[in-house]
Amino acid sequence: MPNSLKQTLVALVENKPGVLNRVASLLRRRNFNVDSLTVGRTHSPHISRMTIVVDAEKANGWRIASNLVKLVNVIDVKLVSEEPHISRDMALIKVRTDDTDSRNNVTLICERYPARIVDIGMKVAIVEIAAQEDIVEALIHELEPIGIVEMVRTGVVAMGRGVRILDAEDYEPLMNTPNPNGDYQVYGV
Repeated sequence: MPNSLKQTLVALVENKPGVLNRVASLLRRRNFNVDSLTVGRTHSPHISRMTIVVDAEKANGWRIASNLVKLVNVIDVKLVSEEPHISRDMALIKVRTDDTDSRNNVTLICERYPARIVDIGMKVAIVEIAAQEDIVEALIHELEPIGIVEMVRTGVVAMGRGVRILDAEDYEPLMNTPNPNGDYQVYGV
């Protein structure tokens, strides 16, 4: 699927149990087709960053963003595919290399991509690549005739170019502090 048919959203969320489940449940309930969902820590121990790639033909990125930002534990959401951004997907690909020709072919293919062989044995080699999703797909396509034995991909991560577009610098989590009427708040911004 070409990148023009995908939309990429980035969400800052509280680093708490159950947040991923809430996001995934919302996407499932609204019948959004998720191509990739990646979650990782940020420089703040209380905040995680989700990168969500959806099929643009079946979902509107702005609609997804407006639904996500309403969820408890979601701090902020941006549709980064509408702005200049950098995105990367990482893959580890185990390829059959049980003869000289296959080893040479894997080496030659890796030289044409931002890929490298990170482990090589008598029967298999592991190739690592971190690049745009379409470049990762092209490498996989070239390695298939040699014989892919096993593969794992991280999913897409994305960040806006230039000045940071998504940051929760002023965010302070409320740690079970009562609000003025005595009730406990679940989240805070």
